[in-house]
Amino acid sequence: MTSPRVTGLTGITLRDAPFVCHECIWWQTREGRSLDKRKWIERAETEWGVWGTVYYETDGRVLGSMQYGPAELFPRAAELPAGPPSDDAVLVTCAYMLDRASPWVMQSLFLAAIGDARDKKAGGLETFAYHYPEGESARERFWVHRTVFPRDFLSDFGFETVRRLGRVELVRLELGGLQPVAEGTREKVLRLVKQAFSPAPAPVPPGP
Repeated sequence: MTSPRVTGLTGITLRDAPFVCHECIWWQTREGRSLDKRKWIERAETEWGVWGTVYYETDGRVLGSMQYGPAELFPRAAELPAGPPSDDAVLVTCAYMLDRASPWVMQSLFLAAIGDARDKKAGGLETFAYHYPEGESARERFWVHRTVFPRDFLSDFGFETVRRLGRVELVRLELGGLQPVAEGTREKVLRLVKQAFSPAPAPVPPGP
């Protein structure tokens, strides 16, 4: 049995990602347009390399995946509220988790994206965030919307607001000062994610 691992999302590993991701071209196109995803993958891997990550459990099961890359590869981002992303940014577009019992997967995928973007000398990592009402369920925050992420979750990584429109924000993590930020909040982020996904303990009736 191998250790859990996060590996690059490519045309090959895409086959292991959630089925809904196999042919999806929502981010790769503008509204009303289409393209051949195979050609987009070829372009992305030629110009950039891997364009996301896949999280594998020790038994080989996939627990989640994330798509990201240079903002120019995802023209849909220019049409979203609070867009467009910055020209020098790596953009996290979406993440898909398969196991609600593994809350650390989302954190691991973001940490991998941060490291990859920094290694590739991007100016920053950007994504779209949403201000959920207080008390919103973990299902709504992490499972229903797979292309916008809870603003408070991203704050713990050090993301800051680029612009805001209503409840939607474009947020950015500057990569020049990344190391102290990422290392300093790792445990805090993990704790908050676990809290978001773990059900509250059932009330214990008073003793006799």
